[in-house]
Amino acid sequence: MRAPAPVRVDDRGRFDALIDARSPGEYAIDHIPGAINCPVLDDEERRIVGTLYKQQGAFEARRVGGAMVAANLARHLRERFADRPADWKPLVYCWRGGLRSGSMVTWLRLVGWDAQQLAGGYKSWRRRVITQLDLLCPQLDLRVLCGATGSAKTRVLQAMARQGRQVLDLEGFAAHKGSLLGALPGTPQPSQTAFETRIAEMLERIDPAQPLYVEGESRRIGRLDVPLPLVKHMRASRCIEIVAAPEVRLAYLLRDYAYLGDDPEALSRQLGLLKELHGKAVIGRWQQWATEGALPALFAELTTLHYDPAYRRSQASHFERWAERQPVATDDLSDAAIEALARRVAELG
Repeated sequence: MRAPAPVRVDDRGRFDALIDARSPGEYAIDHIPGAINCPVLDDEERRIVGTLYKQQGAFEARRVGGAMVAANLARHLRERFADRPADWKPLVYCWRGGLRSGSMVTWLRLVGWDAQQLAGGYKSWRRRVITQLDLLCPQLDLRVLCGATGSAKTRVLQAMARQGRQVLDLEGFAAHKGSLLGALPGTPQPSQTAFETRIAEMLERIDPAQPLYVEGESRRIGRLDVPLPLVKHMRASRCIEIVAAPEVRLAYLLRDYAYLGDDPEALSRQLGLLKELHGKAVIGRWQQWATEGALPALFAELTTLHYDPAYRRSQASHFERWAERQPVATDDLSDAAIEALARRVAELG
């Protein structure tokens, strides 16, 4: 069977399966959405082959690596691909469309399947993500949702999504709430590349003629950078501000961040990072409250002395259209009120 010319990223929808032949570690960092991981070398095998290449040369690396690849391909044929029909058509990729995906394609085609190799491999996908972010972000009809800490902005966006609005949940993609205390317990952040992949994939699916709602984030969410083309466009877009009284926001924060009380030591360590801004006395008091589980007192001062002043300083400098923002006031951030608030935001158009 004569092998056809390698296909491009945009052709991946023509195939029955998308197979990532890289190691599990590479796949975990980032992969093309929808791909299944069937490595021809696992992480340890890849390390061994790389060491052999550096120390003994290409021939020895290929001799040892070839045996490993053959064993792994045999296992995939016995297990992962055992029930695939004769007309199965998979698309295979590795890092840059080289030996790993080429080896798998060769064996799959020898079996009789119409397997093909992705030209350029994962690197071609990565180039496409960067290109799409540069192309699509300036075209977005953004509505930037702002509000002081505790205004339930993320919850409002989630409610809007349930109500059928287009929403880009950057904090959801980043697995982080965006603030100093925003790390989610037991949930590591994705890689930078995986974060950008999720954004680009989502932007390709939206209707550009309809508004896209996004939270007014800073340039970083935890340890991740928001793509610069998106940041630039957010800064120039319309703003909607949720306005809630301090006591309403405090009540919401105590519900939304209640889990911080489960690990007082970790909370105290995070607060220590603010020592240069607020001094030893203030941070010592906050750390004592953290240790004692006195979250109402802690959150009240954090909001008053840290978050609210930072919010007031940053908004006008970050958002070019801040002076013409549309306020949406509320005195209730209960679950039912958030649903109603989402509808009010959407009604602004």
